[in-house]
Amino acid sequence: MVSPSCFHFRRLLTGLDTVQAAYFLLPGANCAFAFGPLLTQKEHLRAAKARLGCPVELGGWLFQLQPYGSASGYPLVLKHPHYTVECGEFNSPSFFVTFRSEALWREGAATLHERFSAWTHVLGLRALQTETLSRVDFTFDYFLPTGAFAENSVVSMSAKEARYREDGRVQTLQYGKGDVVLRLYDKVTEIAQQSEKVWLFQLWGESENVWRIEWQVRKDVLRRFGIRTFEDLFANSGDVLRYLAHEHDSLRIPSADSNRSRWALHPLWLDLLEQIETFSGQGLYREVDEQAVLSERQQRLAISVYGYLKRLAALMSLQQDREIISVEESLERLRTLVVRLHEPVSWRVDVAAKREQVRLGR
Repeated sequence: MVSPSCFHFRRLLTGLDTVQAAYFLLPGANCAFAFGPLLTQKEHLRAAKARLGCPVELGGWLFQLQPYGSASGYPLVLKHPHYTVECGEFNSPSFFVTFRSEALWREGAATLHERFSAWTHVLGLRALQTETLSRVDFTFDYFLPTGAFAENSVVSMSAKEARYREDGRVQTLQYGKGDVVLRLYDKVTEIAQQSEKVWLFQLWGESENVWRIEWQVRKDVLRRFGIRTFEDLFANSGDVLRYLAHEHDSLRIPSADSNRSRWALHPLWLDLLEQIETFSGQGLYREVDEQAVLSERQQRLAISVYGYLKRLAALMSLQQDREIISVEESLERLRTLVVRLHEPVSWRVDVAAKREQVRLGR
């Protein structure tokens, strides 16, 4: 990438590149999906040291049964051109599905979800609850003939970042790890060296100088914006994307200003923001998770109590003429002091009053 003396670019594709969802399915009466025979067949493949697995037909679909389970603990892995299905009779959720990239670009997430749900119905699998999304990758592909942004152009809330180079040239910039990861990378090189997704050339109408801007978003952040199911995704994706592109990350034009957040937004980022405005949303800034809020308040109280425990340990150390007092000793001493103060009636009354204060937002 070069310094942004020229801002020539052209948008190519915008969409979802990976979607992962959990399906809570149980065999109904006369179910045609039998875990036992599939597990037996998998073990035969493993014993024979088969590498490619073997074809199995289920509900009119042809899968490749793999001779291994998944890293996340599912004993069965079934590969289909549109899906990778991890499943187990005693796992919860029983099915974990990765929607494959080419199918998402050609068919769309809504169609793939509907087809998968219809397939489970044909097999006689019944849903205990609606599906839940675990990961969504939002991508924006651009044609950049000369390189349109400098290496230090990204301003991100993420504490972790990584840069990958080859022959002195940056190929990937990565920001964040975990719930939100932003990647800006040379997609053509990635195809040549890793994914072999040459079908993208046809969709782009280009075979070189294509860079991808991609957010990998996992369930905790999705839920903050009310995205749990596919229906939520189609209704609220604009909300999470506006947060990501306005607050979490941005591409800017470097200047002499020491405050990078005051750098002007890059024209490519302005184009990306324009695209995001076409995504559906409910105007949610955040969806409040009450349980998470209560847990956070408890954690803050624990931090305060821990500080008092250190002070108590220091007092005990002076009183006992000892250099070190353990946290267990400090906790036990605090317990003794609190028990002396405890009055059951006032405890019940005061806790009830404070519970009402918390419920009312104080």
